[in-house]
Amino acid sequence: MKWSKADIEARSVAVIGMACRFPGASGADELWDLLRDGADVTSETPPDRYDVDALYSSAGGTGTIGSRRAGYVDGMADFDAEFFGMSHNEAVDLDPQHRLLMMATWEALEDAGQRPDALAGSRTSVFVGNTRSDFLERQFRQGLESVTASAFHNFRPLLPARISYVFDFRGPSIVVDTACSSSLAAVHAAVQSLRTKESPLAVVAGVNLALRPDEGVMMTQSGTLAGDGRSKFGDADADGFAPSDGVGVVILKPLAEARADGDRIRAVIRGSAVSNDGRTSESLLTPSVAGQTEVLRWAYEDAGVSPADVDFVEAHGTGSPAFDPVEFTALGEVLGEGRPSDRPLFIGSVKTNIGHAEAAGSMAGLMKTVLCMEHGQMPPSLHLNTPNPLVAWGELPLEVPTKLQDLPDRGRPVLAGITGQGASCLNAHLVVAQGDTHTADSHATLLRRPMRSNKAYVLPISARSPEALDALARAYTEYLGPGGAGADLALRDICFSAATRRQHHAHRLAVTGTSHEEMIAALDCCLTGTDPGYGKQARTLTPVVERYRNGEAVDWDPLFRSRCRFVPLPNYQWQTKRYWPGEKAAEEDAGDLASAVLREHARTSHTEFTDSSLLSDIGIDSLARLQIVVKLASDHNYEVEAEELAELRTVGELRNWLDALEAQTV
Repeated sequence: MKWSKADIEARSVAVIGMACRFPGASGADELWDLLRDGADVTSETPPDRYDVDALYSSAGGTGTIGSRRAGYVDGMADFDAEFFGMSHNEAVDLDPQHRLLMMATWEALEDAGQRPDALAGSRTSVFVGNTRSDFLERQFRQGLESVTASAFHNFRPLLPARISYVFDFRGPSIVVDTACSSSLAAVHAAVQSLRTKESPLAVVAGVNLALRPDEGVMMTQSGTLAGDGRSKFGDADADGFAPSDGVGVVILKPLAEARADGDRIRAVIRGSAVSNDGRTSESLLTPSVAGQTEVLRWAYEDAGVSPADVDFVEAHGTGSPAFDPVEFTALGEVLGEGRPSDRPLFIGSVKTNIGHAEAAGSMAGLMKTVLCMEHGQMPPSLHLNTPNPLVAWGELPLEVPTKLQDLPDRGRPVLAGITGQGASCLNAHLVVAQGDTHTADSHATLLRRPMRSNKAYVLPISARSPEALDALARAYTEYLGPGGAGADLALRDICFSAATRRQHHAHRLAVTGTSHEEMIAALDCCLTGTDPGYGKQARTLTPVVERYRNGEAVDWDPLFRSRCRFVPLPNYQWQTKRYWPGEKAAEEDAGDLASAVLREHARTSHTEFTDSSLLSDIGIDSLARLQIVVKLASDHNYEVEAEELAELRTVGELRNWLDALEAQTV
């Protein structure tokens, strides 16, 4: 089918926000840094995953794992439980895949300028690519007597459901499992949901956290695990892939609506397709050229794009001796047809940098593609020393970049493809065009701050704890200062975005100024508790500042003109702690028994409730009460009836009851 230009625009979907946790990168900017620098961030397997010394064997014998390396996310167990209203015990019992996904989703919404409170109750959809339940499986392996009701919270279908619950999204909420193509298949499903107007906004994620050696042992036996823990895409010595962690989230919105709402268009999804190999290969687990050429043609037909016009492809690119030649052949056949000989198709793989994040692998590929388009550069694909002789390099117009190079300027938006393949034989391909933030220089030029003016603006900043507020204020001083991400952005746009595109929390501060320098000075005064000494222009905004600081609603519209635009701001500053089964909280042994119990089971900080607070209001529900009874028996040998605890209504009553228990045993 041939689409008209109007049809293509109407069917296109904008990528308006991104966030991630990948090896070596806790955000998109860090991901670009390691890609640009050509860094390999795989590493030795840490002991909190499994005992690699006991399992490793270079010979790959039965029951062993053939590699010591993979890609691992730093701070796997770190989480801001208080932000999400969770008790210590709830956080400990919750799969870290859920925890990291919640924080990354919040960051992606912030990056997109979408206020979670404004989206609550909407038909926003959630699609999550995921294949693993390692945390739950580890609990089951401890024996059936260790299984508690909290295990329900870690079933895989609850990954998207938890996001929908936390943010009160009412649209589709679906786990997509097609093995290694899961997150790209999730994007495809989200695009269809947006095109049919089933949902107005989509949260799409890929999540993968490997906590067990099982799959590594299986891949060792099948010969698909790289012995040196590195993915060598396109190389003659490619011997399999290096598994890795990954959490990636993108926010998608119909292009027309994104433009109308003044959103930042980071990239544009023109089309997509999924397919299965069927019986086109000699066995179920063997990829076929026919299956991949079909999905490529379908995707470009859906996008209304000629394959010969595509500038680069982010390949599935695992470094597999069986998969690589098939992928190169299919790409050369479809995207090489009609391509001028002096314009080769660049092909790369993020897996050579971070490893293969499996269900989140294609999400890493999508985010890399968006970043390449924004920066106008193609980073190197690593570990290519001797080209694979099974690839017809002389006949296919393909090139794997081995150094950082600029993307060619063809007088039109850059076009790219992203490929995902699953062991389920599910092929997926995405067609992406350059967005409005296509290079760092042009973005700065578009939004560059004007010459100094005397107009003052209000910069509102808020957080869910005093510590986070202090950290966020410091982040803004760095952001506004020389070399900061906001240094070249108009102050009016920064303040407009902070006022209208961020959710406002209970702990607040607001400063005013007519320049970046004045804002920095005012923030420094807030941080040191000194008088900012506002000028005449700034003092006119004092009533607004006071209303905001007092927690009142503020009508921001009169303060900003229609020419204001949304710009990226500093992320929320998480106040994380480590939560892991069997590990005590750092402060658990401090204080009396009541304080210790409430620290573990209350969903709010101890500074936010008093003895008169209702237990139900701070999260002590029926499950928490049951957990308290079990803990009192196991840790203190207190045999109590659940009915006794159920009769207690307030924190003070619980404290007195526990004090009485302790007194009886003295």
